[in-house]
Amino acid sequence: MLEDKNPQKTSIDQLGEFGLIDHLTKNFQIKNASTIKGIGDDAAVLNFGTNKMVVSTDFLIEGVHFDLAYMPLKHLGYKAVTVNLSDICAMNAKPTQITVSIAVSNRFPLEAIEELYEGIALASEIYKVDIIGGDTTSSQKGLLLSITAIGEAKEEEIVYRNGAKATDLLVVTGDIGSAYMGLQVLEREKQVFQVNPNNQPDLENYTYLIERQLKPEARTDIKELLEKLEVKPTAMIDISDGLSSEIIHLCKQSEVGCKLYEEKLPLDPQLITVCEEFKIDSTTIALSGGEDYELLFTIPIDDFSKIKGNPNLTVIGHMVNKKEGIHLITRANEAIELKSLGWNSFTK
Repeated sequence: MLEDKNPQKTSIDQLGEFGLIDHLTKNFQIKNASTIKGIGDDAAVLNFGTNKMVVSTDFLIEGVHFDLAYMPLKHLGYKAVTVNLSDICAMNAKPTQITVSIAVSNRFPLEAIEELYEGIALASEIYKVDIIGGDTTSSQKGLLLSITAIGEAKEEEIVYRNGAKATDLLVVTGDIGSAYMGLQVLEREKQVFQVNPNNQPDLENYTYLIERQLKPEARTDIKELLEKLEVKPTAMIDISDGLSSEIIHLCKQSEVGCKLYEEKLPLDPQLITVCEEFKIDSTTIALSGGEDYELLFTIPIDDFSKIKGNPNLTVIGHMVNKKEGIHLITRANEAIELKSLGWNSFTK
């Protein structure tokens, strides 16, 4: 079957703002009883009854948070949703709705924006959240994408960053560092391509790392898992800016210190192999990488037996008195003060 080398491209200005909204959202279906009014009015209307509403917003900006040289628009739409849902999960709440706002330049045809929204729609379907509104406008340069995520939880279920106690265990879900190394692989292949556009990248040995970067998943499963284990975290945060930064956030807001053990860090075997290839220390990547969107939380030490051996959870340290500071305990049993080495969008 021959590929159409000149696919039809539709100018967005033919539709106008409201026509574009209608076109992109015509197939969205309401999935939650708490959504009284979604898209189509000045604001969404939600009914949570006795539950509390949790809201979080993130911006993704072309050239700062993503590079379309290797980020497919469908993946971008999917990722934009999941990274916002991750913030709701970090409150121990259930995501239920999102709003989507985009600013787009005239270099993007309608078909490109449709692809972006395919990813948004796919994520909303998988995570069972309703798309209830948003905004569209023009951009002088590039693509800007903002998503607001809304969730619900009973008041007694909500977990904040400031509840950790000096004897609590520090726990992380999944593995860490892989998303950052996926980015390094993609950046390297981009540079190779720029030198020789005929050189096609061979990414077979990096599939897990690249997936972690381009298509992260929100840990919506952890709330239910912890409920079944009868464990409630005392403090929680998601790992978006790097493990070291998130630990420091928890410690500062809870007014405690921490001992993090290098030997306990959960690293995927592919990450370790690729770090050796790049001649980069895997512990450094685990501490500073970011974009893992795993959950980092503390639990009472008495609950250790409930989570011990669970493949989704790893105890990586414990909290201590504030005066003892925040330290990484190396494999050589050396204490190194933990620094905030994660992502900062305002530094170059």
